[in-house]
Amino acid sequence: MTLLSLLSYVDRNVLALLSKMILDDTGLNAQSYGLMISAFQVAYLVGNPTWGRALDRFGVRSGLVLAVAIWTCASVSHAFATTAVTFALARAALGFGEGATFPGGLRTATQTLHPHERSRGVALAYSGGSLGAIATPILVNPIALHWGWRGAFVFTGLLGAGWLALWALISRDSRLGAPTSKRDGPARARPGLRDSSVWGFMAAYAFGGLPLGFVMYGAPIHLGRGLGCDQTTLGHVLWIPPLGWEVGYFFWGWIVDRAARRGTIGPRVFRQSLALLAVLALPLAATPTLRSLAAVLGLLFFAMFVAAGFVIVSLAETIRSHASEHGGYLAGLGAGSWSGLMALAMPVFGRLFDRGAYGMAYAMAAAAPAIGWATWRGLAAMRERQSGVPA
Repeated sequence: MTLLSLLSYVDRNVLALLSKMILDDTGLNAQSYGLMISAFQVAYLVGNPTWGRALDRFGVRSGLVLAVAIWTCASVSHAFATTAVTFALARAALGFGEGATFPGGLRTATQTLHPHERSRGVALAYSGGSLGAIATPILVNPIALHWGWRGAFVFTGLLGAGWLALWALISRDSRLGAPTSKRDGPARARPGLRDSSVWGFMAAYAFGGLPLGFVMYGAPIHLGRGLGCDQTTLGHVLWIPPLGWEVGYFFWGWIVDRAARRGTIGPRVFRQSLALLAVLALPLAATPTLRSLAAVLGLLFFAMFVAAGFVIVSLAETIRSHASEHGGYLAGLGAGSWSGLMALAMPVFGRLFDRGAYGMAYAMAAAAPAIGWATWRGLAAMRERQSGVPA
């Protein structure tokens, strides 16, 4: 699962890493680039709950073969794109296939690990995403500089074929087939969209995780245009912010599992944790005021560390509150809600980047986690008033 999420983020990050090269070569602008990102995010929004429900029902063994085959072909198709429309179509196919990534990771963790190990299991499965963001500049930039950006997308197809070959061996494990009837407790119905707690979870995940996408997709443009970094420099430094994402997954996963082992986990812990994370996200707004590349990278590192906490904590809370057998579906709703928000936000950020309004863009990204926390807390308070029981 770690390699799966790593492959997923390598494939999706190639466009962001090479955005300066691609836009210069094709003559497209940052707003068109934002629309390409939105095409991915809309398809990813649909793909996440779709794959989540399928994996909950049929298991990850066969479902992931189909998903990875779809997105590998889609990734290679970028090499043949020439216009914003053809890029958008390729991105949409890639986004739909990659929708299986995080439902598959969470589904595997809940099927194979004890409850007090699952947050770290999810962190490990999800950590390939941040590893992929770290590895993409290291792996892809030399290929793009030597064979061009189109050659880089062909390279991603080879990685996908390699993962499928490995999966043919790993997926023989009986735990990766269709889920058994064994549960942590009495069977519970799948939570629906009429449940306010589900909407609170999606808001916390989407707005809290928005800085991840903002830094991943927007930092290359800001560093290139705002600080004058060339493609070689970008390739050398863009692994640093995602390292904060990687560290954050494991740090916050360890915090949650530690509380679970001690029996101190509960609504109050999650409420305080999300409030703290919302405050820690605010310094991201100061990034455009910094002229030092090292200082900018340090702040982006910290922003991704904090955003990773929103993902892990919100997932842990919703799995605690609902049945673990619906973990894939819930993970799909979380990742899908994040994708939907990114689909709306990236064209806006693209226009702000075209105007050089980096301060406004960063301020919006820094405020997003606080919006997610406030929405989650407001819905929880509403539920408390309706039920008379603290949520």
